Amino acid sequence: MSRFMFRITGLLLAALLSAGTASAANDSPVGKWKTISDEDGKPRAIIEIVEKNGVYEGFIRERFPRPDDDPEGKCRDCPGQFKDQPIIGMRNMWGLKQDGAEYKGGEILDPKKGKIYKCKMWLSEDGKKLNVRGFIGVSLIGRSQTWLREP
Repeated sequence: MSRFMFRITGLLLAALLSAGTASAANDSPVGKWKTISDEDGKPRAIIEIVEKNGVYEGFIRERFPRPDDDPEGKCRDCPGQFKDQPIIGMRNMWGLKQDGAEYKGGEILDPKKGKIYKCKMWLSEDGKKLNVRGFIGVSLIGRSQTWLREP
């Protein structure tokens, strides 16, 4: 095989492997997500979702504050251990486990309202959107957001 053909073959193989890796990454909610408010359709934060031993949790890495947000960036209305803590770096999702196509059984904290809700989430078919539903009691009583995968 000529040197030219060897290089072309190597480039094609590398492209195929990286495409497979990108596709596999989209099969999981692990990564960074831009949250979009279900109230006004505007971005609110960047959440990083991590997985530890099959359990998924999220951390607020960046926020896009509004004029009515706490000027010091603290969670003033949050309960318990979250009260008056900085929002940036805060764990806001925990306890989610994969069950088929859904991740459920966990909770999510809404720092704006200072409330903790049960939570479930599921990926879009292409893995670029994450549907997140927070609810009280049963899933019918709650609200949903669609988050966008960050590069």
